[in-house]
Amino acid sequence: MNYDKIIATAAQEMRASGIRKFFDIAAEMKDCISLGVGEPDFKTPWAVRDAGIRNLEMGQTRYTSNSGMKELRTEICKYLDRRFGLHYDPNSQVLVTVGGSEAIDIGIRALVSPGDEVIIPEPCYVCYDPITHLTGGKVVSIPLQEKNQFRLTAEELKAAITPRTKMLILPFPCNPTGAVMEKEDLEAIAEVLRGTDIMVLSDEIYAELTYGADRHVSIASLPGMAERTIVVNGFSKAYAMTGWRLGYVVGPAPVIKIMTKIHQSCIMCAPTTSQMAAITAMRECDDEIDMMRDEYNRRRRLLVKSFNDMGLSCFDPKGAFYVFPCIKSTGMTSDDFCKELLYKKRVAIVPGTAFGESGEGYARVSYAYSVEHLVEALSRIREFLQELKEGKA
Repeated sequence: MNYDKIIATAAQEMRASGIRKFFDIAAEMKDCISLGVGEPDFKTPWAVRDAGIRNLEMGQTRYTSNSGMKELRTEICKYLDRRFGLHYDPNSQVLVTVGGSEAIDIGIRALVSPGDEVIIPEPCYVCYDPITHLTGGKVVSIPLQEKNQFRLTAEELKAAITPRTKMLILPFPCNPTGAVMEKEDLEAIAEVLRGTDIMVLSDEIYAELTYGADRHVSIASLPGMAERTIVVNGFSKAYAMTGWRLGYVVGPAPVIKIMTKIHQSCIMCAPTTSQMAAITAMRECDDEIDMMRDEYNRRRRLLVKSFNDMGLSCFDPKGAFYVFPCIKSTGMTSDDFCKELLYKKRVAIVPGTAFGESGEGYARVSYAYSVEHLVEALSRIREFLQELKEGKA
């Protein structure tokens, strides 16, 4: 069999995840410290685990509605109203998915036809580009600038829009940079989009993990934007529920209806036990979110100060749980820097280029790890930089 001819061209050309490559190498190394994967080191709150166990013991393991349990969809709407001032109808504007990743996938597939253009600010999460290519859409990348704190500006957006533009992906708080869009930034973006037929896919999986006086603002909360925005969120980051594989998407009823049709065909419904547990998460665990965010903030400050002190300039990220230090001063490419650090000091971080070409010269470091791990990793990175300076590395 000639599988090169059999396998779909778009699937063959998909970019493999640069995150997993380094994670897989690190997993085989003895005494390696991996700061490469964006997974909370906290355990899922006990109340949530207990709810999952209890419902399993009661035998509540059957399929749910394709859209997700009505009780959960109602809690999602209450949560979004309570935390972010977003208002949705649980009967027609909410779809529960297998993680936020499925929501992104079917959101792009529901809206993007071959030849449509999708604007993607980069560096960004690795899945937007390959999913767009699978639909036959064309990616229009906007390289974000550190001088703008890796925020998307209205001027950059205007310059990227063409008559073929169908969607803007808005990935904030951002993986990998930790950048956020403040309300005034979003208002400028909204002004560009009002009166167009361009849809926004706002990936807000890190919405609860923002630092400073201002809470996360969703672009869907601004006048005239709810009708043109689908908001993706989930339980993995805020509630430390990565393995439960549960997310959701909210948006205009006609779009959610089409997304649900795709979901019906490829998934059926999200895991029942996870849905049961998530109801408890949304009802009882606001305090757990706040506790985890406070601890992440402590680690964030540690990493930003440490990288700046060791000569790798690092802007102050206000969201997610990543820092994005600049490694240009070493004279190495991002890929070479991360490989050398991995093999010589057994510390795994991710090259910025895993998140798009504009990530060259940077590396992503996750602080979803214990302070002890972070301190040891920082010590090894400091040693590596010193050896580079002395020509020993």
